[in-house]
Amino acid sequence: MIEAVRLALQEDIGPGDVTSQACVPESQKAKGHFVAREPMVVAGLDLLREIYTLRGGVDELTLLRQPGNCVQAGDVLAAVRGNARTLLECERVALNFLQRLSGVATLARQFTDAVEGTTCRVLDTRKTTPGLRALEKKAAAAGGVANHRMGLFDAILIKNNHIAAAGGVRPAIQRARATGLAVEIEVRTPTELSEALGAGADHLLLDNLTPAEAAQWIREIGGRAKVELSGGITLENVRAYAETGADFVSSGAITHSARAMNISFRLELV
Repeated sequence: MIEAVRLALQEDIGPGDVTSQACVPESQKAKGHFVAREPMVVAGLDLLREIYTLRGGVDELTLLRQPGNCVQAGDVLAAVRGNARTLLECERVALNFLQRLSGVATLARQFTDAVEGTTCRVLDTRKTTPGLRALEKKAAAAGGVANHRMGLFDAILIKNNHIAAAGGVRPAIQRARATGLAVEIEVRTPTELSEALGAGADHLLLDNLTPAEAAQWIREIGGRAKVELSGGITLENVRAYAETGADFVSSGAITHSARAMNISFRLELV
């Protein structure tokens, strides 16, 4: 997290904010407020302390909302006081993080609201911005989505190319079980489904089915394994997929298609 912030600051400020250095006296103090300009679910505010600390610190920073809070247009999210140059040079990086992460949290909340009343949980995916996965998954969780695996290292998900490389469904599952990690396998045909259940699979991924097809497959599985649905799941159709009886639905849109929320920074001299 700190490294992502450091890289963002270096990318934007480089050897120095020439505009602020030219226009603003070195000793000038200021205060600023981060303000929501539309309804949203907040995420990323905890990064403000890291951002300012890496640029020498500020006199005072007050976070007025918590991750996962719903806010309305006009609500103040955080207040800061310190050197005016520091506040100005950190403004864009701070807003970029807040707008992006609040966008993820807001879309995540919309997904979780859409399946409310079902027994289905919404999962995020690895379809994240390179270098920002931990932050985006934290934002998704703030919106109520359950984090799936963080990467290739913490859980096993056997997909079609793994099955091909392993020589089939059964050898792939047998070898994966030896790791002691949680094992999930994607099945694409009735034959693969039968082989996976016969090999003792307890978590199945069904990809690119219609809700009607998914419901039929889930009836056939009959509770013998947990079922996750993925592929083409959007805010508009997630409810239909959740009502098939699936245990989980996953959508890459939560992280790869969230829009930046409208947040502004207002500065005043003190």
